Amino acid sequence: MNIIDLILGDFFWRALLGGLGVALVAGPLGCFVVWRRLAYFGDTLAHSALLGIALSFLISIPLNLGVIITCLLIALALVLLSRTRALATDTLLGILAHSALAIGLVTLSFMPDIRVDLTGLLFGDLLAMSRQDLLWIYGGAAVVLALLALLWRQLLMSTIHEELARVEGIPVERLRLALMLMFALVIAVAMKIVGVLLITALLIIPAATARRLAKTPEHMLGLAIVFGFIAVSGGLTLSWHLDTPAGPSVVVTAFLTFLLVYGGARNSSY
Repeated sequence: MNIIDLILGDFFWRALLGGLGVALVAGPLGCFVVWRRLAYFGDTLAHSALLGIALSFLISIPLNLGVIITCLLIALALVLLSRTRALATDTLLGILAHSALAIGLVTLSFMPDIRVDLTGLLFGDLLAMSRQDLLWIYGGAAVVLALLALLWRQLLMSTIHEELARVEGIPVERLRLALMLMFALVIAVAMKIVGVLLITALLIIPAATARRLAKTPEHMLGLAIVFGFIAVSGGLTLSWHLDTPAGPSVVVTAFLTFLLVYGGARNSSY
């Protein structure tokens, strides 16, 4: 048995590798959540993940694929509805978030033959990480990181000044859709780690912590990844020694790191 099989055969190391993979991609994407003030939008997509799970069972497709498709449909619905200007964006987000979550729960209740661990879906089941989950996580992370590297300059410019980006000929609407696709991918792969109710916390807290110390956008991106790694490794250690839920423990560790950094560092422009 080689070292890789030995590591992947242990549930703790699989959980750590899965968590680090999610942190690797959630950190950079979380920076855009913070810069663009998309926290509530991320929450809406995370809540819609449960509807994606229910639809996956109904039409017999992989759970992660169902979540990605549902998140994209919710994001597109938000774009179309916001153009009508009949309701404020935050109102639309509130309606879509809670409606998608409720419809998902009701739909699952009509499938008594299918056993679903709702606690694991809502709050994560990091210690039940499988090798297939690791493939989904690192495959999704590779796609998102490749897109970010390709679109970094344009995404950054449209984030700093959208109108100027339009004048410069940058396809702002296409970039927004690409960002939504990346959100959907991250939510689909992070669902196993912290659950649909805590995904946004893993996106926001490391990035917000990094903002306190960062000097440049790239610096903030790197620090967000580091703080995500700290949250995952610290949360798993906390869960191991105190027998606490793994997903919430990761978020608690991220929050404690946030408090430490904000309590002892000067403010930054990012």
